[in-house]
Amino acid sequence: MAIPPQLPNAITIARIPLAVVFFVLLLLGGTAGDANLTVRWVAGALFVLAICTDWVDGYLARRYGLVSDFGKLWDPIADKLLTGAGFIGLALLGEVWWWLVLIILVREWGITIHRFVVAKEHIVAAAWMGKIKTTVQGVALSWALLPLHVWIGMPAWTITTDVLMVLALVLTVVSGIDYIAAQVRGARAERKGAR
Repeated sequence: MAIPPQLPNAITIARIPLAVVFFVLLLLGGTAGDANLTVRWVAGALFVLAICTDWVDGYLARRYGLVSDFGKLWDPIADKLLTGAGFIGLALLGEVWWWLVLIILVREWGITIHRFVVAKEHIVAAAWMGKIKTTVQGVALSWALLPLHVWIGMPAWTITTDVLMVLALVLTVVSGIDYIAAQVRGARAERKGAR
């Protein structure tokens, strides 16, 4: 079955307006304990749907040979906009620590800016550790965004949220270090090859 060659990139770009709509709904829904549960469920479900499109566009691009430089550059940017909206929204609602969010955002946007800077020379695709980091961030945010406390109780939900957020933080920092190390190794190899 043939698919339109632009479909993976269109799915990637669709995550950007979804991130905006999700962010607005999250803030309108309010904090977990005092949330308008319907709006909070919709916001959480929209985030889950949007983060799942990351897997869909990547699968389609690889399966049908539609991997492009555009997708390699914009897929991680769309992910960061979506997850960044989740982290910032939860911090604004007082549900996650601002210091954790700031560390994650500095790492995410630092790497993204670097990708843009070097894009004229070469496109830096996401590495395997970065993909694991994005998956864990997606799981942590999905858990935190969905008002599951109505079924399991606030203490269990809060503790699980905190554990998942710390795990996401650790993987975010470690994958950032891995990215920097890979770029340094690549730059050294290029300099040796130019001699």
